[in-house]
Amino acid sequence: MKNEHRYKKGKVYLIGAGPGDPGLITVKGKKILKQADCIIYDRLTSQEFLSCTPSGAELIYVGKEPGIESQSKINKILVEKAFQGKVIARLKGGDPFVFGRGGEECEILSEKGIPFEIVPGVTSAIAVPACAGIPVTHRDYNTCFSIITGHEDPKKEISTIDWPYLASGKNPLVFLMGMERLEDITKKLIEYGRPGETPVAVINQGTTPSQKTLISTLAEVSKKAKEENFRPPCIIVIGNIVKLREKIKWFEGRPLFSKRIIVTRARAQASDLCEKLKDLGAEVIEFPVIKIVPPESYDALDNAIQNIENYDWIIFTSQNGVKHFLDRLYHLGKDVRSLYRAKICSIGPATSKELRNFGLIADYIPPKFVAEDLLAHFPDIKEGSKILLPRVKEAREIIVEELTRRGYSVDLVTAYETIMEKPEEGLKKTLEKQPVDFITFTSSSTVKNFVKIIEELNINKGIFNKTTVAAIGPITAKTAEEYGFKAEIIATQYTIEGLVEEIVRRET
Repeated sequence: MKNEHRYKKGKVYLIGAGPGDPGLITVKGKKILKQADCIIYDRLTSQEFLSCTPSGAELIYVGKEPGIESQSKINKILVEKAFQGKVIARLKGGDPFVFGRGGEECEILSEKGIPFEIVPGVTSAIAVPACAGIPVTHRDYNTCFSIITGHEDPKKEISTIDWPYLASGKNPLVFLMGMERLEDITKKLIEYGRPGETPVAVINQGTTPSQKTLISTLAEVSKKAKEENFRPPCIIVIGNIVKLREKIKWFEGRPLFSKRIIVTRARAQASDLCEKLKDLGAEVIEFPVIKIVPPESYDALDNAIQNIENYDWIIFTSQNGVKHFLDRLYHLGKDVRSLYRAKICSIGPATSKELRNFGLIADYIPPKFVAEDLLAHFPDIKEGSKILLPRVKEAREIIVEELTRRGYSVDLVTAYETIMEKPEEGLKKTLEKQPVDFITFTSSSTVKNFVKIIEELNINKGIFNKTTVAAIGPITAKTAEEYGFKAEIIATQYTIEGLVEEIVRRET
């Protein structure tokens, strides 16, 4: 590049994204992703990382597959973007310096005088065997182990792998990127003296809900891997240490392992449910169908807040209602001291928790977290009492109608609205790729919008014929059935925790 010195130089961070599970990236790596101007990422990095990048960040895919970028082109992109003054996150699977060609990229950056920093990652050579129940070291088995590339530089005329040394020892061997050469690898090791009965593990899609492990011997593994259609990416572990999997395999034993579960909740609130399901081994498909937005007009809400001292009770039916009401209260120059006169009713633990986040404790929480139970146990208050109900724009009218019938003055105001979320690109392909085990619905609006979106995407509802529908409560379940999705699972506790418990109970 001519006149490179005339441009302001950015900085490149080579970040190890870990072995596949998005949760295994380092804290520092994730922090840099949130600040980067440009993210250059590989084929083996999770798409989930891209969701935490800044809005407007440039995303460049450089996965090295047939017809995709060569290493020299990747180097050129790194230099060009750095000379544009950008902060670049170069995201690489595993660790950048363990057969990740990070050293080559750093050499180029150094030659060009471009600042760079290495953010080490969890290498798949250790993490993937660990998730298959195979420790790469154990004092009863070995004092060292070898990590070997299964994909040497094709320009080499002679292999530099020391096959006689690898075959002569008893220490474990871990091959990365060796799936396409598995037959050659096993033949070489046997040729140079490694016994054919040596245990071998081939681990596909390690650390993810799609993980599969094949256990065989050095003599038979290539044949069995073909029979079971094992394809890259795979880690190959060779040695007696593989036998420990029989005792300490754990990853596949989680109750929801490999289950594909759709989460339809609003993106801003889906993380709790998603994390709980992932921790139990599920593959979560985030399919947010609703988006929480401010009301079209604040007039009614503002009027109620300006006259808040007139209310005897405030009823909150959701955490969104709490947040939007109190955010507006603060916006109008008031704080929670303004609520001194009113008693507070809260439906559900999530709503009560949100109140506590603002320093408020509910005076009344119904035993069950539905409107009917609130009405059945609502305190007997004097006729004419004023009640404020700040909630979503469209909801059931049962609370307003029944409290009005009892002689109370109820002001219903819109604190927020829900609109249909725009589906993500590639969602149809994700859903049709392989069967979905569960769909979770957390409100009637998630049901209605889910049906609208799959119709808009021209997704055949028949792909969900064998999918189990899980609803957070009876009202949501009723709506699901009305729209053609009969809920086989209905949480007995109408909470996220209760929903997850029922799904697990179904599988155990």
